[in-house]
Amino acid sequence: MPTDYTISELQNWNDQVEILIKKNKLDCYEQQFELCSYEDMLCYEAYVGMPSHYPHWSFGKTYERQKTFYSYNLTGLPYEMVINSDPCLAYLMQDNTLLLQVLTIAHVYGHNDFFKNNRLFKQNTRAELTVEMFKSHAGRVRDYIADPSIGPKKVERILDAAHALRFQVRRTGEGKLPNRTELAQETSDEVPERLKCDLLSYLSERGKLTYWEKDLINIVREETFYFLPQMETKIMNEGWASYWHYLLLNQMKLEQGLHFEFLQRHNMVIRPFEGSINPYFIGFKIFEYLDRTVGREKIFEIRAQERDQSFLRRYLNRQLCEELFLFNYKVRGVDIIVSEVADEEGWKAIRDELANSVGLGMVPEINPQGVENGVLILEHVYDGRELEINYAKETIKYIADLWGGKVDLKTKLNNRDKVIRCTDDKIVSVWDL
Repeated sequence: MPTDYTISELQNWNDQVEILIKKNKLDCYEQQFELCSYEDMLCYEAYVGMPSHYPHWSFGKTYERQKTFYSYNLTGLPYEMVINSDPCLAYLMQDNTLLLQVLTIAHVYGHNDFFKNNRLFKQNTRAELTVEMFKSHAGRVRDYIADPSIGPKKVERILDAAHALRFQVRRTGEGKLPNRTELAQETSDEVPERLKCDLLSYLSERGKLTYWEKDLINIVREETFYFLPQMETKIMNEGWASYWHYLLLNQMKLEQGLHFEFLQRHNMVIRPFEGSINPYFIGFKIFEYLDRTVGREKIFEIRAQERDQSFLRRYLNRQLCEELFLFNYKVRGVDIIVSEVADEEGWKAIRDELANSVGLGMVPEINPQGVENGVLILEHVYDGRELEINYAKETIKYIADLWGGKVDLKTKLNNRDKVIRCTDDKIVSVWDL
């Protein structure tokens, strides 16, 4: 535990932040904080922040990887971690300095406001049930593992497949559940409208699976809908939280020493990365520009309505592209070639490229097309970007596992129509259509 502050002092600073939160009209859930060690933070990071989560080897792998990187100073740990729940739960690192705790507390309230008010979070999650949902899922998975007729190996097999396909769900959130009449009218070979963009649900309903295997898939699917809004608003969410911690701490009129550390820490958070995009930097700069040009009321509206793709397409203009020194590049062999710069026309290509690469924009969309002679037919929604063939070959094996038979995936490679085929024996080949 650091010696430069006490719990009561931290509570006093939090009270000051809460006064400013209300003054600035941020609308937050009740906020709860928990101080934790770096070991605990590693665990929370590996288990995506949840106080309870089902066991799976991938979480342990993440923990060991992060622990090794941290031990050799190859990476740092997050100053905080926030859960989209009601009350909103956040973890603070005990090793943070007093100023860093105050900054992260203000940052957390920015996330809290975003969780409560952005439409994607409202549509896809019920914050008041978040923690209980994860606890329920953890209990069910552990029950299956403990069941002598099932056991850990069978559970792991299904979870591995479901994790590999977890983002192959309806991208606009849960659809309307069919009634009994609608279900009775659906045929076994045709794909109903409600499942055409939801491969994971299709496999759960139509695959050769037992009740507990279907339940495991639905657990992964339900948790995916919790994480989708966070994926789809990474730039906005981090930019909003960064902008508000910056405004709030400036309004607090810190003493000189604390203010100097605040500027150092803030600049570390929003600094641009070499060769990649820092979402804190991009989001902060756009919200800063919009607050200055369109006003506070408008940025609250933007915070409520947009996701990263629409946010970038509508508000990343030429002036911002130039100020942020954004450019597109291509890799040719060992050479890196700049393909677009933020000039009169190039900035639009930069904006569009960035918008296409955020959230689910980087996840290929694979949809079920029907069944022919027992073979599941899938189609890759081709948008000019090809599948990474080795990854696709491994992933189709998981699909075959859940389907319980042969699978054909239609796609394009080198501008030619192809089918990636997986047999009952998990032998994968690529054929011309």
